[in-house]
Amino acid sequence: MPDSDLVRLRNDSLLEKTATGIAVVLPLVGLIVAIWGVWGWGFTWVEFALLVGMYFATGFGITIGYHRLFTHRSFETFGVVKFALAVLGSMSVQGPVLRWVANHRCHHQHSDQVEDPHSPHRYGGGFVGVLAGWWHSHIGWLFEAGRLDLHRYVGDFRTDNLAQSVSRLFGLWVVLGLLIPAAAGGLVTGTWFGVFLGFLWGGLVRVLLVHHVTWSINSICHLWGRRPFRCNDESRNNFLCGLLALGEGWHNNHHAFPVSARHGLRWWEFDASFVVIRIMQWLGLAWRVQVPSSDAIASRLAE
Repeated sequence: MPDSDLVRLRNDSLLEKTATGIAVVLPLVGLIVAIWGVWGWGFTWVEFALLVGMYFATGFGITIGYHRLFTHRSFETFGVVKFALAVLGSMSVQGPVLRWVANHRCHHQHSDQVEDPHSPHRYGGGFVGVLAGWWHSHIGWLFEAGRLDLHRYVGDFRTDNLAQSVSRLFGLWVVLGLLIPAAAGGLVTGTWFGVFLGFLWGGLVRVLLVHHVTWSINSICHLWGRRPFRCNDESRNNFLCGLLALGEGWHNNHHAFPVSARHGLRWWEFDASFVVIRIMQWLGLAWRVQVPSSDAIASRLAE
């Protein structure tokens, strides 16, 4: 299949940059409206349940689906599970699955080098340099035009009709990811105001939280934290990101063992995503789960 038949992977058109801007700004507006809406009367269990439920569903879509399954092939599963994870990841509004995979593979190949699409280490040291690097790695890189041609990073998906189809329908999954919590809020409360609050908290506010937690792996986890393993980059383990990002914050571990389905390699490094993968394995929904041996872990420890 020629490259032209693959989903567009480069974010260099005015239309796409405008869409990216809307995807970044609109959830923030939603948070402001949501806070204003609850001021003086409170925040009910309905909104809380929709926010938390959609956060975990779409967050696992990114961490288990987009990242560990599609990008690194850390485990194998059935087609219907792949489809569900790809759709849930798409609902996080971080781009089509193939573009996400391509960007992340490019990041690993050139981690903290010039070709890395979102390294924070390109503006020098000092407060200004670190701040500029943080901004670039957290959000700024999303708006860069003419980034590297990413087709070569997803050549293994040329015959994967499932991944290509989900990528092409990215806009549909985004809309569904906003409509589902809105509909749930309306059904539970029986009011149109419940629909509106479901859209705000389970939709826009949830997108905002998942966005910034995920982007913190690019920024915070390449600036602040521990480096227990030898790596040719600045990847770091960050405890707070490890919890909020469902295990992704054990980033130095991940860069030391990229194909591992388990990122939290020590008992105190809680990895919610791997817990889910292990449950899937017990249920027969996942197999070929990649985990480094104790000898491999010991051999990579920093002196």
